[in-house]
Amino acid sequence: MEITPLAFMGLPGGTEWIVIGLIALLIFGRRLPDVARSVGKSIVEFKKGIRDVKDDVEQQSRLSSDPEPRLQDRAEQSTSEASEPVQHAPEIKQPAPPEPEQSAH
Repeated sequence: MEITPLAFMGLPGGTEWIVIGLIALLIFGRRLPDVARSVGKSIVEFKKGIRDVKDDVEQQSRLSSDPEPRLQDRAEQSTSEASEPVQHAPEIKQPAPPEPEQSAH
């Protein structure tokens, strides 16, 4: 007689799923739809979290894989800014100070 480990038994068949469903119905009863809804929301949140982590990793890998072009872009930007003519504010002419009055002696 050979004993099969639990890991090699495989997935439940059709009849086994019916038995599992009946046991779940007996245990959870009227709360079964609420439990299923909660499990569904948990799965959606988990997938959203995985997607966010994946996006963050991809963004960081893009940023760390091209450090030299970013430096070149900055250098080109600074040279283009330097080549643009500088616009100064218009000069404001100050009124001349009043001349001292000469007194007649």
